[in-house]
Amino acid sequence: MRTRHPRPASRRSLGQRHSIGVATLAALALAGCASGPPGVQTPQRPPSSFAVAGLEKPAEVLVDRWGVPHLYAGTLYDAFVAQGFIAARDRLWQMDLWRKRGLGEMAKDFGPAWVESDRAARAVLYRGDMYREWLAYGSDAKRVAEAFTAGVNAYVAQVRAQPALLPPEFALLGYQPALWSPEDVVRIRHHGLTLNFTSEIDRARAFCAGTEGIKADWLRRELDPPVTPQVPPGFDPCTIPAAELRAAYLRATDSPRFTKSNTRLAGTAAASAAVLQPDSPEAAAAKADEEERQRQAMQGDPTAAYGSNNWVIAPQLTSTGRPILANDPHRAHGAPSLRYMTHLSAPGMDAIGAGEPFLPGLSIGHNGTIAFGLTRFYMDQEDLYVYELNPQNPGEYRYQGRWEPMTSVTERIAVRGESAPREVVNTFTRHGPVLLSEPGKQRAFALRAAWLEPGMAPYFGSMDYMRAQNWDQFRAAMNRWGAPGENQVYADRNGNVGWMPGGLTPIRPNWDGLMPVPGDGRYEWSGFRNGDELPSEFNPARGYVVTANENNIPPDHPAAKKGIGYEWSDAARARRLKELFAAKVAAGSRFTIEGSERMQNDIVATPAQRLLKLLAGLRSDDPQTAAGLRLLQGWDGTMHRDSGAAALYEVWSGKTLRAAVLKAGAGDAASSLAAPGDNTRMLLLLENPSGWVSNSQRDALLLQTLPPAMQELTAKLGPDMAAWKWGALHRAEFRHPLAEVVDAATRKKLDVGDWPMSGSSFTPMAATYRASDYRLTSGASFRMVLDVGNWDASRVINTPGQSGNPESPNYRDLAPLWLEGKYVPLVYSRGAVERETVERIRLVPVGR
Repeated sequence: MRTRHPRPASRRSLGQRHSIGVATLAALALAGCASGPPGVQTPQRPPSSFAVAGLEKPAEVLVDRWGVPHLYAGTLYDAFVAQGFIAARDRLWQMDLWRKRGLGEMAKDFGPAWVESDRAARAVLYRGDMYREWLAYGSDAKRVAEAFTAGVNAYVAQVRAQPALLPPEFALLGYQPALWSPEDVVRIRHHGLTLNFTSEIDRARAFCAGTEGIKADWLRRELDPPVTPQVPPGFDPCTIPAAELRAAYLRATDSPRFTKSNTRLAGTAAASAAVLQPDSPEAAAAKADEEERQRQAMQGDPTAAYGSNNWVIAPQLTSTGRPILANDPHRAHGAPSLRYMTHLSAPGMDAIGAGEPFLPGLSIGHNGTIAFGLTRFYMDQEDLYVYELNPQNPGEYRYQGRWEPMTSVTERIAVRGESAPREVVNTFTRHGPVLLSEPGKQRAFALRAAWLEPGMAPYFGSMDYMRAQNWDQFRAAMNRWGAPGENQVYADRNGNVGWMPGGLTPIRPNWDGLMPVPGDGRYEWSGFRNGDELPSEFNPARGYVVTANENNIPPDHPAAKKGIGYEWSDAARARRLKELFAAKVAAGSRFTIEGSERMQNDIVATPAQRLLKLLAGLRSDDPQTAAGLRLLQGWDGTMHRDSGAAALYEVWSGKTLRAAVLKAGAGDAASSLAAPGDNTRMLLLLENPSGWVSNSQRDALLLQTLPPAMQELTAKLGPDMAAWKWGALHRAEFRHPLAEVVDAATRKKLDVGDWPMSGSSFTPMAATYRASDYRLTSGASFRMVLDVGNWDASRVINTPGQSGNPESPNYRDLAPLWLEGKYVPLVYSRGAVERETVERIRLVPVGR
C-alpha cells in the first residue's frame, strides 16, 4: 500500500455582488424557485416509506427545503445504502449515464453510433487485480461500495416496479436503468479531470514546425517551474497524427454528447433526425457547439482556465476565534449539477458536504470534527508512448531490441436494434491501452496513466479522509490518495489548520514528461513518489493557506526539482486571492464567513489590470480607437455583467489582441500552433517585448487590435457604446445533455436559465466561456464556507439545484441565488435540520 446551521443574507460589496433587479428575481421565483433564502415558507411534502434491500435497520431521511437529504442510519454501512438509494432517487438518469459511459455500454440503449466510443471507454477501464484495488483504499472500501450499490439497485428495482417514478429522460430515450455492481464504482476512471496527454500532442505538433513552432509552443502554454522542453532522443515529433490522436483520447475520456445524428428519441425517430432550420436559434446553438468541439479537437488545453479555489483561515485571524474553511471547485456547468450534497449520520460517522452522486461518501465538507476542501494539484500523471510496429506483424512492437506482442482483448458490445453483440478489439502494450494504430506507417500510440493503477479511482479515496478525526489521520489518508492530484485544505474544531497535496506521482528518471516518448524501453517510470515527498503545512505562521491550481510548490522545497508537474492553471485567481488576504492581514481586519463569500464571488481580473497599465499612456487620432481607449482607460478591471468596458476588454484581449500577439510572437505560419494562446505568456510578451517586437510595435499592436473588437461589439450589441454590457454576451445557461435532441418545449423544461453573467476565466469567481459565443461553460457550481466548530453557521450553494429530475422543485431552485452570489445554510445539528425539513422519508429493511 502506498504511503500516502438561519442567518441573514450577507451584504453586497461593490464589484463582488451582482444585482439583476427585483423584477428579474421575482420572475425567476415565479418560474420555479421553490426554496429560497431562510425565512421563506416552503410547503411540506407528503411523507413516504420504502423497503430497501440491503438495509440492516430502519433509516430516516429528512430532506431540507434546499433538497439536501440528511440521512440518519442505524449502522455505519446502512448510511451508505441509504446514500445510494437517495442519490438514485434524486439523480438516477445522471448516475445511469455516468455508469453507461464509463463501462462502454452506450450502444446497448442508444444504438450503433456509440459503438466506437464504447470500445474506447472500455480501453481505459481499470483491468487489474480487484483484491489489490480494494485494499488500496482502506479496509472497508469494498463493503462501502457494496452498500452504496445495494442502495442504488434498490431504487432501480423500485422504479422498474413503478415506472411512474422514472425520470423523464428514460421515457424520452426509451430504455430502463441498469443495475450496478460494486466494481463499477472503482473500475470507471475517465471522470477525474485527466491531463496532460493532449498537451504532449500539441507540443510535438509545434516542435515539428522548427524554430517558429518552438516559439509558438512557448506562447501556447506556460511552464512552471520554467523549463525548456527537449525532444527526447529517438522521438520524431513529426510522426504524431495530432487530430486523430486527440480525437481518440477524447473518445475514451470525454463526456458523452447527444446529437440528432447519434440519438433517436423513443417513438419519434423522424423528428429526432429532422434537419434544423438554418436561421433558428437551435441551429445557431448547434453550430456554436460544433465549432467549439472542432476547435478543441485541434488546439488548446482547457486545464489552463479550469480550476478551483480553496482556503483555510486560522482562528487568530477570524472574527469568531474559530477557523474558516472555504471551497468552490470549478467544473463544467450543466443541468443537473456535477456536485450532490448529502448528510450521512450513523454510529461512528456524522459527515456532511458534497461529492459526486455516483460515488459513496463525500469529498468536500466536514464530519463534525474536521473540515476539508479540495482543488486540483496539477501533477503530471500521463504519458504518450510511440511504438515502432513489426512490419510482418502489426500486433507486435519493438521493445528493448525485440518484438513484443500486444495484448488483445475482444469486447462484445450489445447494440440496440441488433440481434447479436458486435465484437471489437482493444489492444494494450505493457504501458497501457493503444489509442491509435497506423499499421501502414508501422506506428502505434498508447496512453500510460497513473490513474489506471490500483487505488486510483477518482475521488473514491475520500472514503478514507472523510472519516479522519485529526491532522495525523488526515495526513495518512492523503498519503494514500491517488487520483486526481489534489490540494486539500484542513481545519478542525481544536483550531488547527493545514494544507496537503496528494496524488500518485510517476518518477521519470530521464525525461520531463512534456513530450511523447518512444515506447521501446528507454523511457520507463521507475516507480512512484512517496506522498511525504510533497510539501505540506500545518498551522503556518501566516495564519492562512490559499490554493487556486497554481504551482504552489515552494521554490526552495526539494519537490520543486522533481518534475512533479509543469502545466498548471493560470495563476490570476491565486494572485488576486492572495492580494486580498495579504491586504486584510496588513490592515489588521478580521476574516468573516461573509468575507469568504465575497471573495468566492470576486470579479476583479488581475490580467486586465496589467493590460490597462500598458494602455494608460496611449492616444489615438482614430475616432473609433480613441473611443475604445477612453472606455478602457476609465475602467478598473472589474468584470461586472453591466460593464461595457468589461465587454470590450474580453473581446479585445481574448480575440483580436491575442491573435495579433500570437502572429507577432510566432509568425503567421506558426501562430495556429500557439492557439488559443496562454494568457500569462501573452502578458509577458506585451510587458517585456524586447526580443520579440519593439516597444513602439507593441503599442501599435495594442491600438490596431481595438477597432476590430469594437466592430464585433457593434455588430452584436449595437452602435451605442453606453448600452454595451458584458452580460449581454456572457450568458449563464445550464444545459441538459439532451438539449440538442429534444423539441423546444422539452428543452425549456430541461435547461435552466439564460442570464447575464459576471466574471471571466481569470477572476476568482471563475466563469469560463465558449469562445464562439461567450456562453458560460465552466466555473463553481458548488460553493461552501464552513464556520469550523459552529457548523450550523456554515453556508453553501449548489446550482442549478440538488435534484436531477426536471419535475422536482429542487431542480432549478438554487440557480437564482447562485447567480446573485448568495448562499443557504448548510444545516448540520438535528435541531437545525428539523427546523428546515420539508420532507420525511422512511427506509426500512425488506420484510419489515
